Amino acid sequence: MMTHRESNLKLRWAPILTAFLVLACGCLVGPNYKPPAPPQVTGYTPAMPHETSSTADVRGGEAQRFVSRQDIPGEWWTVFHSQPLNDLIARALKASPDIKAAQAALLVARENVLAQRGAYFPNASAGITADHSRTSNVVSPATASGALTYSLYTPQVNVSFVPDVFGLNRRTVESLAAQEQQARFALAATHITLSSNIVLAAIQEASLREQIATTRELINVNTEMLKILQEQFAKGYVSRLDVAAQESQLAQVEATLPGLLKQLAQQRDLLVVLSGGFPDTDLPENFSLSSLQLPQDLPVSLPSQLVEQRPDVRQAESNLHAASAQIGVAIANRLPSIALTADAGSMSLIFSHMFGPGTSFWDFAGGVTQTVFDGGTLLHKERAAKAAYVQASEQYRSTVITAFQNVADTLAAVQQDADGLKAATSARDAAAATLDLTKKQYQSGYVNYLSLLSAEQGYQQSVMGLVQAQVNRYSDTAALFQSLGGGWWNRNDIPPS
Repeated sequence: MMTHRESNLKLRWAPILTAFLVLACGCLVGPNYKPPAPPQVTGYTPAMPHETSSTADVRGGEAQRFVSRQDIPGEWWTVFHSQPLNDLIARALKASPDIKAAQAALLVARENVLAQRGAYFPNASAGITADHSRTSNVVSPATASGALTYSLYTPQVNVSFVPDVFGLNRRTVESLAAQEQQARFALAATHITLSSNIVLAAIQEASLREQIATTRELINVNTEMLKILQEQFAKGYVSRLDVAAQESQLAQVEATLPGLLKQLAQQRDLLVVLSGGFPDTDLPENFSLSSLQLPQDLPVSLPSQLVEQRPDVRQAESNLHAASAQIGVAIANRLPSIALTADAGSMSLIFSHMFGPGTSFWDFAGGVTQTVFDGGTLLHKERAAKAAYVQASEQYRSTVITAFQNVADTLAAVQQDADGLKAATSARDAAAATLDLTKKQYQSGYVNYLSLLSAEQGYQQSVMGLVQAQVNRYSDTAALFQSLGGGWWNRNDIPPS
């Protein structure tokens, strides 16, 4: 049964508790964030391609089909069916300092959110002070006993609370939470960038190895041709001009080899660094075009899904959300601030009597602060926050447009690469046939050696052009996966929202 004293205490504290709850709930100033609507577009290009052309009897000549609404795997690079590539990327994702830095940035952002949420609750602290003093004879004694020399022991608890009346703290937490999401999408972007760079670097290494092998083969052919011409010159069958022309041709081919070897060495260094190592170590993986399989089914996400899949777009949206919350922060800073404080404790002259009868004390206080004049500082900060929101909104729109451009560019590139490979194959076959006929005519005496040399140069150029056309198909296929978001939402090593 409730005593009369308990009833009075409850009645005394009821208005205070009611006011506390009202102040704690408060209102929420500033705009409530609404995510931008997806762009009202139905496709990426005026005429959406369905399938590329194919080229028979050449590596990378398979037709590729564009499959609408097909999901992108988190490990999208496995579509090239290269175990060395899979191993290298798996090792890189564990060792890359860029990934670890992005993970740390996400942890920083998350802890900042949790730290700011602490302002939702009262701040309580406890302490004790011990003081030994003597009072002057000319003033009244500080103690009830009249003793001039005394010790004072004061244990107490201090509680302070700033009610979120106008939503200053809630808007601050909202802004920090949006920054946490921005850090999360930055981690996803780092994953995609790293994996894409490794795939492209591996394809480039395969291209360089193919070009080096072709160049060495051409050097052997031209060396043998030079030996034959030198023997014929010694017998008087050919002129010195023919020998000099072949020497020049061999020198030109040999001059291209050091540059290719330099590029290959630099490409290997790049792969080592991307995997988190130092260039003084070599990779166990080697890449060639024969070890890579061109994927035949290519996913194409719906335009409405692209803004949800691209990490850069999601980062821009998170920045927009944070800018929206900052408007509320700026408005709330111009409104009154209310602070509540309470203290309770005990004061005793004897340590063992600290919590004895009659030694307790308490106080409860509240205050309101309102900026009266600041030279327009808070007003202009609010205007700046609104301008920052407009800036973030336009940056978001620019990022979305660029994302759609990336997809459109890669779709066109994949389509044209297939046609380019077909043309490069035809050019190589035609150059080979021309070289074969020119050799026969030269042996029969119908053409001079310069005509044969011209046919050889045309064939060499067509072979290099075919290698580049093959590489383009692999590289732009990888670029398509990257432009569609890289399937980060299907990965377990990126924390959920």
